[in-house]
Amino acid sequence: MKEKISILIVEDEPKIRDGLKDFLEFHDFSVSEAGEGLEAERLVQQKRFDLILLDLMLPKISGEQLCTQWRENGVQTPIIMVTAKGQEQEKITGLNLGADDYMAKPFSLEELLARIKAVLRRMDPQRKVGRSFVFGSWQVDIERLIIESQAGKQEISQREAQLIQYFAAHPNRVISREELYEQIWQEQMTDIGTRTVDMHIAKLRSKIESDTTKPSFIKTVRGAGYLYEQADE
Repeated sequence: MKEKISILIVEDEPKIRDGLKDFLEFHDFSVSEAGEGLEAERLVQQKRFDLILLDLMLPKISGEQLCTQWRENGVQTPIIMVTAKGQEQEKITGLNLGADDYMAKPFSLEELLARIKAVLRRMDPQRKVGRSFVFGSWQVDIERLIIESQAGKQEISQREAQLIQYFAAHPNRVISREELYEQIWQEQMTDIGTRTVDMHIAKLRSKIESDTTKPSFIKTVRGAGYLYEQADE
């Protein structure tokens, strides 16, 4: 069963917070909530969220302070700032602090949903798997760039994480080198691109495969590309 996308709502007005929670849960998100800054800070320390809806005007610690602190501490979770302030300068300030999008109250819930989906697509195009998922015998943590199994723990690079995530989102389908290069490197394929993909696949296999000459997870399909075979649940 696929893990639900988790959202943290940080909003001090109970009626607004409850309304947002009900709406997002109706659309199949897993929702946590905080009514003030210190509580939000504690929750983010305890759990990794896929997205944070962050009100700027909060008791104890402001939204601006929280956003700045999280970004300085390396928290990469997408943040949509929500505030009653609608001036252009407030939007610029919020984005400069590290927010990924900005919405001014009042706003329609349907627009909020569209913004959330857009931010999630940008931050993680393959929403099929999310930020933490199983890949073969490995548990993958995209946020921390770590994979774990009974064989131990391995650190992976950002590019390796993107490769794993893309394969996990497209199981049991042959994926060409061209598709991988264009989707992950965001460039048109070249001869150098072909070698780049192969090099990264080889390095990734050295971390996840017990025998790189007979890979179990990322298999080569001669003349076509690579295949991740996902076992039936």
